[in-house]
Amino acid sequence: MRYEGTIYRPPGEWKSYLLQCTVGCSYNECTFCEAYKNKSFRVKPLDYVIEDINRASVLYPQTETVFLCDGDAIVLPMDYLLAVLRRIKAAFPRLRRVTSYAGPVSSMKKTPKELRRLCGAGLNRVYLGVETGDSELLARVKKGVDAEGMLRAGLALREAGFDLWVTVIAGLEGGGEAYLRNAALTARLLNRMQPQHLSVMTYMPMYNTPMYEDIMTGKMAVQSPRESLQETRELLRLLTLRDTHFTANHPSNLLPLKGTIDADTPCFLKMLDEEISRASTRRTIKAHMHG
Repeated sequence: MRYEGTIYRPPGEWKSYLLQCTVGCSYNECTFCEAYKNKSFRVKPLDYVIEDINRASVLYPQTETVFLCDGDAIVLPMDYLLAVLRRIKAAFPRLRRVTSYAGPVSSMKKTPKELRRLCGAGLNRVYLGVETGDSELLARVKKGVDAEGMLRAGLALREAGFDLWVTVIAGLEGGGEAYLRNAALTARLLNRMQPQHLSVMTYMPMYNTPMYEDIMTGKMAVQSPRESLQETRELLRLLTLRDTHFTANHPSNLLPLKGTIDADTPCFLKMLDEEISRASTRRTIKAHMHG
């Protein structure tokens, strides 16, 4: 397969065939993310992508799931996406699911009719990086939308029929008790959106990002381990989701959690309380670099 640069995919797509349709992210402004900072966004030629699918059908004929890379493949033109989806369906007889990232800005560039058409053509699941429900914080990290805009994007994807997987990031607001506001506003947004899946990650400073520079210059603090756990607990306490698949088992998370909201929420809260009682209040900076 012909990949350009480092390829990223959600943890749940570890078994998927990764099909690179775009290079980089069409938005690429988020101050906390360095994943695509070394790439200039462009769309790969359709004939290259079709050739890659044809090769994969020979090498991996048992493929059941396909993830469209890079950062937000949903931004691709309709004709392009539909052609790719048709070829994927024809190439893999055992196909169960096609997925992609979906940025809030790029998602809203599609009409409701176009989103429904993509879902009907086989793009089953999309991953939306909500990050936070705090409009002020969304502006600070340059996500491109406020909380209402993020809600509209999520609801549009859900109403189009997609299996919606949302991610949020604890600690984007920095250290101290600001996590109480972030958890409350994020829970309010998610309760209105009602995604089928929710993953919580913990902010890790990334080299070569504006947020990393803010931490190095003292403009932003980082959470202590205890604050990170407390934010996750407060978020879970306030969520009123219905049978939502939940994970907090990313390498950034201090306490791995996986289950269902709200059936497993009491167990989650108990586990978090036990871990919080042991957690450090010391703030240390551990910078990470993808790749």
